[in-house]
Amino acid sequence: MTQPLRLLSALVLAFGLAVAPGGAGGAALRNVGYTSLAGNFLAGKQAMSELRTSDAARYFHDASLADWDDPTIIEHAFIATAADGQVGQAAALARRLLELQPGNELAHLVIAVEAMKQRRYEAAASELDFGQAETFAGITGGILRAWALVGDRKLDKAYAVLDAIAVDGLGDFLVFHRALMADLAGDTAAALDYAARAHEVDPLVARIVEAYARMLGNAGRFDEASDVIARFRAEGLSHPLVDVAAAAIAEKRRPGPFIASVQSGAAEMFNGVGVAVARDGDVDLAMVFLQLGLYLDPGADVIALVIGQVLDANGRHDAANTLYDRIAATSPMKPAAVVRIAENLDAMGNREEALRRLRNMVQANPGDLDALSVLGDLLRTDKRYREAAEIYTRAIDAVPGDTPGDWRFYYVRGIAYERDKQWPKAEADFLRSLELRPNQPQVLNYLGYSWVDQGTNLQPALAMIQKAVAAAPNDGYIIDSLGWAHYRLGNFGDAVEALERAVQLRPDDPEINDHLGDAYWRTGRRLEARFQWTIAADVDEEGNVRERVAPKLAGGLDAAPPAEESAPPAGEPVPAAGPEAPAQ
Repeated sequence: MTQPLRLLSALVLAFGLAVAPGGAGGAALRNVGYTSLAGNFLAGKQAMSELRTSDAARYFHDASLADWDDPTIIEHAFIATAADGQVGQAAALARRLLELQPGNELAHLVIAVEAMKQRRYEAAASELDFGQAETFAGITGGILRAWALVGDRKLDKAYAVLDAIAVDGLGDFLVFHRALMADLAGDTAAALDYAARAHEVDPLVARIVEAYARMLGNAGRFDEASDVIARFRAEGLSHPLVDVAAAAIAEKRRPGPFIASVQSGAAEMFNGVGVAVARDGDVDLAMVFLQLGLYLDPGADVIALVIGQVLDANGRHDAANTLYDRIAATSPMKPAAVVRIAENLDAMGNREEALRRLRNMVQANPGDLDALSVLGDLLRTDKRYREAAEIYTRAIDAVPGDTPGDWRFYYVRGIAYERDKQWPKAEADFLRSLELRPNQPQVLNYLGYSWVDQGTNLQPALAMIQKAVAAAPNDGYIIDSLGWAHYRLGNFGDAVEALERAVQLRPDDPEINDHLGDAYWRTGRRLEARFQWTIAADVDEEGNVRERVAPKLAGGLDAAPPAEESAPPAGEPVPAAGPEAPAQ
């Protein structure tokens, strides 16, 4: 599914919508009353740039009252209102916008969504008959139109619409939706055939896994359904809704359909497109699509969780937590929502409350890997390494421990041991992680870097880091490790070349700048070395690097104690808890 979704992301530019950058001045525009058109419009733009969609919708609405004939104002009001989930009001604004801009495709889409919500499928299909398949609007509207035709019991015509928009790179995404349409229409054989094709291409995408497993289970093919889920879990992947289907299948019970209505099928399409657009950076449009999906299927907690994650990524932790709180306690997605709330509490500066809630979760459900992972990560971030290692051990005890996906738990526990100065345990965990995932670049980098920094196993370490660089050629931390390995081996020219590249990738990392300064000094570039050390001190927020470079700035590298030449990067990236976020 990833390739067609990337195509959809790229085509989003067809709408010509842009996200204005946020800024410190936004605080001055909050909670201020405006009486002028210009004041309301500017306040709306600032609010939208900060994803304060409710404020933005209000400001733009007030601006529109002052000039109902300005298409720019109406368009901004329409987008903000839709992004805030006020789809009925957005549809009304869309009608006015079409009077001013008859060709606005997004307005047609929102009006069609309102018609589909009201089960006026013929009206929805007619509203969406406006674009060519090669445009973004044509593709998005085409899939939605196909769903409207399914609602009108015209499955063959729905397939014909999908055939007309099957452009290069989009076929796999459309195959998945053909499977859902066939399943809803009762054509089990076709549904299973399409689902099998979608699964063959993307066997590790949770939504495809759940849909295919449910279809197989509903057909009584429980062993095959179990195999689909087992393959997903063997990679260390998990998803609450996959777990629900798995529980029924394990008991030889039919798990029920993946989608129960045309509305939920269309909502699934908006969920997929919304995630892709968010990843592509157009947050405003992503929120519009996700809200349209939630409007069509209000019970789709998976979409609510994605909206919350978009809010999280844009610093709207309070708004995200409000959304997470609304998810029913009985929902399979509720535990994931509670974990996200804890993460947001930490982001808002209340780490102890976040830790308290996570501890309560793992006490109530000792096998909750998401909660265990986030709890361990927060403890490690708080430099409580021994406690973090204990939590990671509990996570390891809760998983098979011998599947490729389990590499992450050994890796993060190894980091906790290494930071707690328990190197033999750390080394054993890193090696175990590599047994499970031999080519995992972060583990190769961390172990290789640690060996280099200790001055042991230098040649094997260099080979490990070079392998990591090949797998992640744009990772500044890994490039830094390569440079530092060359430095330790006395290859100062190669060290400079690699470290200059690392600084380009991570210009604000104090450790990497310090490393480059050391390498410059060893190659006789004294002035550049001092410049790099100065940068390292300036960007160091914790003070460790600033203290380390002080004697170098005063008397050169030879004035620094040998053990103080450098240290492992404090910013070493670690994968987020779980390889796949529950909501995706």
